[in-house]
Amino acid sequence: MAELLSLGKEESAKIRVENIVREDIYVELLEMLELYCELLLARIGLLDKKECDPGLEEAVKTIIYSAPHTDLKEVNSVRDILIHKFGAEFARSAIENEDNVIPEKITKRTAVEAPSQELVSLYLKEIAKAYEVPFSELDDEIDNELEDLDEDDEDDDDEGGSGKPIQLEEPLEDYPETERMSTPRKLSAHSLPNPNEVKKSPISIRPPHKSSDNPNPSVKIPDDVQKNVTKKKRPSDVGTKPTTKEDNDLDALRKRFEALKR
Repeated sequence: MAELLSLGKEESAKIRVENIVREDIYVELLEMLELYCELLLARIGLLDKKECDPGLEEAVKTIIYSAPHTDLKEVNSVRDILIHKFGAEFARSAIENEDNVIPEKITKRTAVEAPSQELVSLYLKEIAKAYEVPFSELDDEIDNELEDLDEDDEDDDDEGGSGKPIQLEEPLEDYPETERMSTPRKLSAHSLPNPNEVKKSPISIRPPHKSSDNPNPSVKIPDDVQKNVTKKKRPSDVGTKPTTKEDNDLDALRKRFEALKR
């Protein structure tokens, strides 16, 4: 194919490349059938049933449908065994694809038709690239790509030459917060902590409230009792040092106890 393209015989190359396309399609079909045969082998125990198991229906019908499109005797022998196993009616349903069980990838590869022109062109482009030979469609594609690149460059130039000033980002000096975050702060002697200073604890303990029990009990003497005590002093107390408050309190208590006894 590369020699035909180098000589400029592109029409002849297109006709001959169709054989390569068909060969590749046939190989793909055989690979798919190989997968279906491996599935039957893995689930061979399900083939003992009288009716085809739903898990094997696609594989069985695909082999019956596509085996005539191959040249492999082994695949055709498997097809005959399956038809004999499940009956002629099942085989007719598979050949006509009544239930649409056959995948589209199988029906396309077994169809008897010429490859599309797009597929032929793709094959020739790849051959021309691999062997570095000229091909008209490939050259046109390259020219179109170059034109697109030139148009993109012109658009970029137009946008760049519009006369609009380019706005630069403002300097960081205009942002005091950014400056404070990025610039280290200088420490002065006043800002340093004093090691001798006693730190005040954040937790303060309140003094306990006074209890209802009086820790320093005292007896309140009525005024009339206090007067009587003052008036009636014993003779031994005359000329001695004045009595203290504690002595007065004791005398008052004694008198109250005597009054209670009466």
